[in-house]
Amino acid sequence: MGDAVSIHDVLGDGPRLRIVDGPGDVRAVVWPGMGAAHRSIHRYSLDPGAATVPLEHPGEAVFYVQAGTGEVEDLAAGVAQPVRCSEMVHVDAGTRYRFRCTGMEPLVLLGGPAPPDPNLYAHLGDKGD
Repeated sequence: MGDAVSIHDVLGDGPRLRIVDGPGDVRAVVWPGMGAAHRSIHRYSLDPGAATVPLEHPGEAVFYVQAGTGEVEDLAAGVAQPVRCSEMVHVDAGTRYRFRCTGMEPLVLLGGPAPPDPNLYAHLGDKGD
């Protein structure tokens, strides 16, 4: 069997991305350091009151809200929209945005930009060291 199909645990200990303002964690699950060239998937866990730093990618990004409540803000437009468990969020390429946890439980998201945004991994070695 080859490496054409691989399984990755979203609860695993992938490399930590430095994109959280406040208590929380973002881990790369599928990213260029493990061989992905066209898609990235990260697990975001933002504790109450925490947010991502402002983000902007050359390509679009898509996220699934796995748990919690929060908001996604279009920073250029100054508009925030609520997000809840089981919803999907699409962000157009070049949009400056951020997520924030507004509930009492962590906001958990799965997703990321496609193609992968190299700026998210600049602090990591080739394999995430």
